[in-house]
Amino acid sequence: MTAFQLDHLQTLRAVVEEGSFDAAARRLRVTPSAVSQRIKALEQSSGQIVLQRTTPVAPTEAGEVVLRLARQVSLLEADARAALRIDEREGSFPLAVAVNADSLATWFLEAVAPLARAGDVVFDIHREDQEHTTSLLRSGTVMAAVTSTRDAVQGCSVEPLGAMRYRAVCAPRFQIDHAIEPGDASSLARAPRVDFDRRDELQAEFVRRGSGGADAPAQARHFVPTSSDFARAVVLGFGWAMLPERQCTAELASGQLIDLAPGEFTEVRLFWQRWNLASAILDAVSDAVRRGARASLHPFDRP
Repeated sequence: MTAFQLDHLQTLRAVVEEGSFDAAARRLRVTPSAVSQRIKALEQSSGQIVLQRTTPVAPTEAGEVVLRLARQVSLLEADARAALRIDEREGSFPLAVAVNADSLATWFLEAVAPLARAGDVVFDIHREDQEHTTSLLRSGTVMAAVTSTRDAVQGCSVEPLGAMRYRAVCAPRFQIDHAIEPGDASSLARAPRVDFDRRDELQAEFVRRGSGGADAPAQARHFVPTSSDFARAVVLGFGWAMLPERQCTAELASGQLIDLAPGEFTEVRLFWQRWNLASAILDAVSDAVRRGARASLHPFDRP
């Protein structure tokens, strides 16, 4: 097996990110035939098929390994170009990160905004549930992630960020209509609730914890898969739900929402996982995320 060539790695990254050979050719300003030849040469040098010729094109398991290398090389090249002040505004390297929806809606964008405004980093943000962001790290799709997984993905470092606190809330009229008594988990179990998606277990877990482990199905489950609309659905009376404190404090104060379990909350512990790679760009983003987390999340002891 011969050494990987830089243009072959760049081509693999372009094909996967653009979704087709033709789109990659336009991005790289070469012909589709040249893209095809480079991918074939890459497959010969690696001794394995790296792309599934589907629509859109997707990496194979071996391709994910090579894609991770391609993105690492591109990141290091971007660091070098920035340090040498070469074409600072041309062909900026997008930093791919995975972030859960609630962090995006409440603190993450605020934390990294100074880097974006200064043009220091171009962000490629992937929204994913905090329990599943590590799968994007493993595949090489992203270089860093806000995750609830404390165990480091191979090739990554991990550090605690803090905990997001969630409170059980609903609209006042909803409480009356469904005869919900604050602190009564059984009445919550019978009432309609709002879930982010079918993987969202936060509401169900709160009911189980409050009822000693009993698992009663909700009367109805509304699915609202965007964080701001999720919170809005609760205010509008679709159902009850667990909302991040930062998304419901003002509404609780104004009376638009009612706390269904005063003094109680659910904590979701968040961690920052990133490639274990010396990179000025990754370091700058990690510093910004760390500062944002300190200002917005609740501290917890390292497990």
